[in-house]
Amino acid sequence: MYKIIRKKSLNPTVTQMEIEAPLVAKKALPGQFIILRVNEDGERIPLTVAGYDREEGTVKIIFQVVGATTELLNHKKEGEYIQDFVGPLGTATHTDGIKKVCIVGGGVGCAIAMPVAQEFHRLGAEVTSIIGFRNKDLVILEDEFKACSDNFVMMTDDGSYGRHGNVTIPLKEMLSAGKDFDMIITIGPLVMMKFVTLTAKEFGTPVTVSMNPIMVDGTGMCGGCRLTLNQDGKKVTKFACVDGPDFNGYEVDFDEAISRGRTYFDFERKAHEETCNLFKKA
Repeated sequence: MYKIIRKKSLNPTVTQMEIEAPLVAKKALPGQFIILRVNEDGERIPLTVAGYDREEGTVKIIFQVVGATTELLNHKKEGEYIQDFVGPLGTATHTDGIKKVCIVGGGVGCAIAMPVAQEFHRLGAEVTSIIGFRNKDLVILEDEFKACSDNFVMMTDDGSYGRHGNVTIPLKEMLSAGKDFDMIITIGPLVMMKFVTLTAKEFGTPVTVSMNPIMVDGTGMCGGCRLTLNQDGKKVTKFACVDGPDFNGYEVDFDEAISRGRTYFDFERKAHEETCNLFKKA
């Protein structure tokens, strides 16, 4: 059992928790993830490591309440426990040799992008952060990004905060003006990452994308998180849990990934509604 040390609401649908998990905290690195179960009969869900404190032995997670399990998790209080907290899993974000990096985050994907930006800042790289949300009410982690960024741009789709538009607008402006990045790292909705990759490709700038397909075991055994990459003209199957979650954006078959990501949408929505109704009746 793993104790919830702290809990904080970041916006109406996104929650941050710090979990007491000293063995995970000891080894975790930016870009990796954990798999948890809320209770003994619960499903396994992957969540990115959004931070860690090795001395305190805690790991930070940030999640959006979109399904039955995240609804259950969100009803847990400080001092209560969750059943399982397994990790760290996946491969940490590559940082060697990168001196100028652009971090592009969208929505709750900023929870994944933030510790990556912080790690590059710690290593002395020049960090440009572009983060985007649908509107002002959904903005999270702004202060954290500003603290670790040499250049910072906030975007909202409706223009209610920061600049009006999506994250590719300032990215293309910077690249068109001759801004040179060793790497662009983008984390967020698949459609956003697809168009960030297409924008960068016009200028030949390398792009790393963080993929978050459906996962079950986190060890490559179930095959649920498989992705198709196009490498040297050949289609190659990789698994996000063990080969990723970071991949070369130019190689990812985004259209297939988007299609597969929608497979269980109706089921997840129904399960979420049923779970909400249980809490209302309780």
